[in-house]
Order: sequence, then structure tokens, then C-alpha cells
Amino acid sequence: MQIYRADLHMHTLLSPCGSLEMSPRTIVDTAAARGLDIIGITDHNSTRHCKVIHKLAAARNIVVLCGAEVTSSEEVHCLAFLPDFERLDLFENYLQAHMQDFPNDPEYFGDQVQVDENEEIIYQEERLLIMAIDQDIDEIERQVHALGGIFIPAHINRPAFGLISQLGFVPPDLNYDALELSRHITTKDFKKAYPELADKTFIRSSDAHYVEDIGCCYTNFYLEQPTFDEIKLALHNVGGRYVAEEK
Repeated sequence: MQIYRADLHMHTLLSPCGSLEMSPRTIVDTAAARGLDIIGITDHNSTRHCKVIHKLAAARNIVVLCGAEVTSSEEVHCLAFLPDFERLDLFENYLQAHMQDFPNDPEYFGDQVQVDENEEIIYQEERLLIMAIDQDIDEIERQVHALGGIFIPAHINRPAFGLISQLGFVPPDLNYDALELSRHITTKDFKKAYPELADKTFIRSSDAHYVEDIGCCYTNFYLEQPTFDEIKLALHNVGGRYVAEEK
């Protein structure tokens, strides 16, 4: 068993709010330089950059959790990770089927482009990715778990697009694997403010939209090896795997 450093919330240049410098190769190179062992690729409502980053990261001994940051109909941001490419594709189809047909305005919101490993543009998303899909948080959770995935409400402490800001509380019947906090609060301080959630599993992530933010906040996982299944065990504190709370 050993500690693995993970930043599970990053946006590429496909997200309209992501810097155009956030190319797959730059993300991987920066993650390696900053000592990250595991990264999560979570563009808004899209998984299109996961496979190329997975390929590039493998050459640098970095594990990639492939997924998306999904915006529910309540405008709650949720991290969804899938265990393999087959189920990642199924989840991408689900997102495409439930996205709103609202066009992107690149000059106002930003570009939404997919690039290959040589940073050549191969696709441009015409629909605005930051819009809510037509599924509520429970429907998204059920879809993620039906595909064997990991479901984590994102940055729940934030004053916008977090579970608490949008719903007013963390629903006790919501089936999540962990709760994410932003870089702006420690787990210890959040538990003091919300003692009813003190027994839950928390991760902290950078939510990087810019290169300089990659790895500025991360989670330490105590695992036998850095795999999807081991991370899932750690989130549920099973088999000696666990999330190590920051000091």
C-alpha cells in the first residue's frame, strides 16, 4: 500500500471556460511535473478528450480517470467517472441525448474544440456545453452507477453550482461515492461547519481551467495500486484503502 496523489477535476480546452492552453499534452506534462499520480478529466458535459489524455498519460505513468462534469437540471455540478472506454462511450451517448440544443457563442463563452495528440483540431462542439442537461441529479447518479461508475457531487461548498447552494442541503438518500470540496476550504473546516456530514468521504480538487492551477489542490489516496477499482474501494474505505485527509 502507498499514497497516490490525485487531482480529479480538470477541464481541457474543450470546455468553453477552459483556457486554450489546456491541451491534452500540456495537461499531462504539467501533471507529471507537479508530481500527480492520478488525474481526472472532467470537461463540462463531454468526455471527448479523455481517450487521448489517457494515451498520453500512460507514457508518463499517470493514471487517468475518464469522465465529465455533468450539470443536472437543478444546475448542480457532478463528477462522473467510468471504468472503461466502452462504458465511457455509452455515457457520452447519454450526455449527447440529454443536452439542450442551445448554440455556443465562441466570442462570448469561449471555443469548444477537441484536438488530437498533436494538438490539431478534429472537432468543434456547436452546442453550449455548460448548459444543464435535461436530467436531474438522481437520474444522473443512477445512470453513472448503472454503468459501474463513480459519482461525486462537485465543489459542494461553492456558492454556485454546488449541491448545497442549489438544493440547500445534501439529500440523505443521494447515492454518491464521495463529496468534493473546492480548494477554498479544508475538509476539517467543512466538517466543523457541517457536522452532520463528518462521517462522509471527501476529496479536494483543483477544478483547473488554467495550466497554473493543475495540482494546486489534490487528494491523497492510500491504495495498493492506482486503478479505478482501487480508487472506488478507497472512497468507501474498504480493504484498507482510504482517502487520507489533508493535514
